[in-house]
Amino acid sequence: MSEQILSEAEYDAITQAAAQWCMRLHEPDCSDAERLAFQQWHDADPLHAFEYEAMREIWEVADHLPHSALTTAPAPAPAPAPVKPVPRRGWQQYGMAAAIALCALPLAAYSGWELGWLPSSYQRFEASDSLRKVTLADGTEVELNLGSALSYSDYKDQRRVNLKKGEAFFKVSHDASHPFVVKAADGQVKVTGTQFNVWMYEDQVRVTLLQGSVLVSSNTALPGEGFRLEPGMQASYKGGDFQPQISQTYSQDSSLAWRNGKLVLNNLALSDALPLINRYLDSPVQVADSSTGKIRVGGIYNTREIKSLLTSLPKVLPVYLTRNRDGNPVINSLPQSPPES
Repeated sequence: MSEQILSEAEYDAITQAAAQWCMRLHEPDCSDAERLAFQQWHDADPLHAFEYEAMREIWEVADHLPHSALTTAPAPAPAPAPVKPVPRRGWQQYGMAAAIALCALPLAAYSGWELGWLPSSYQRFEASDSLRKVTLADGTEVELNLGSALSYSDYKDQRRVNLKKGEAFFKVSHDASHPFVVKAADGQVKVTGTQFNVWMYEDQVRVTLLQGSVLVSSNTALPGEGFRLEPGMQASYKGGDFQPQISQTYSQDSSLAWRNGKLVLNNLALSDALPLINRYLDSPVQVADSSTGKIRVGGIYNTREIKSLLTSLPKVLPVYLTRNRDGNPVINSLPQSPPES
């Protein structure tokens, strides 16, 4: 059977159904029967799942939309008969279609974009096993490290990046009236035009400034815009921190070595090195105890070969590897030999 190509109207119908489902599923009175009906619609065609994921991300970046602005969404229109789609639109176009569809729904009868609730454009980028350079819709240049992902939304009052995981270097297009905000864990970095790097692992974040200035906040729920960094400074924080820790970088700082595919460990304690290492691993490595965490490690490693670093540690350090109950590797220190009498 030949593949059926969907018309613009059919694509738009699926996009709007995804928008309606997304709104309905977020309502507190959404019933189990409705959720079952959604799952059946979701699983009926790969394009349904694809469009719903784009819509869900649009909802995520618009999570500050006031609940009072939402009306009860009408029951979703029946989805078109399942057909095999022919890929023809990129993520940026799907995201735009989702944003437009969401804006077109009844949001208290006024435009979500005009009120700064919804983005006029949306992009999503991911780098898996290779470095990636991308250009955002505003002209900002971004370099993504391995295993990194982010989304970009252009709101009326600000440009917003959500760093979902990994690490990115930003060369921000200057626009003093349209601030550029990077959200990472519970905090954010706010600029108008500059060059900086954001590293994130779980809830740990480190911001390194190369040019210009940035405001770093460790918790956006707290008042104030954050602490200002000048070139040559770093800010580090974890989720829940009241304020970031500010430090000065040094001439041999290696935090941006990843842009050349390298991970540099400058005689770090294992407890400090593991977050840098685990960023590249599928299963996180742990230390057995605090004394093992104090053992120091150094060297320059290829970021594509970090897995081999783990197996080589027992060859260069007084440690051995075991597995915990979850099957993740654990580094243990070798017992010290008793002194000879």
